[in-house]
Amino acid sequence: MANTPNILLTRIDNRLIHGQVGMTWKNTLGANLVIVANDEIANNEVQQNLMDMALPESAESRYFTLDKTIRIIHKAAPRQKIFIVVRTPQDALALVEGGVPIDKINVGNLHYEEGKKQISKTVSVNDNDIETFNKLHEKGVELDVSIVVKSQDKK
Repeated sequence: MANTPNILLTRIDNRLIHGQVGMTWKNTLGANLVIVANDEIANNEVQQNLMDMALPESAESRYFTLDKTIRIIHKAAPRQKIFIVVRTPQDALALVEGGVPIDKINVGNLHYEEGKKQISKTVSVNDNDIETFNKLHEKGVELDVSIVVKSQDKK
């Protein structure tokens, strides 16, 4: 019988793993496994090595295609506290539609580009993104746009 994986949070971030994701989010969540679900990065060892540099030694990383994530996520051990990072809202929807039990998504950085409108300091969307977010919402996924404020910034 398949396990229900212990997914603490899923984040959409164009940059995937970087300093903020690697340290602040991992420490805030208490994750010990970061899964990057992205077809391009799954086959790019150079990018994987660069991203691993942003992670603390206490966290393991896995770089899977979307399909592989869908196929194996239910094999995760209960002790694995999982933080999933995807590049786009469409990738997140593919995981949800594939049966990955995601109930909350943090919408991180979606860079501005031609044809997108900026809806927050770090999030720009086009009509396809909005449609995708609506589908995620209809599937019961909680969407959150928030940043982690470091303790020295709170003063």
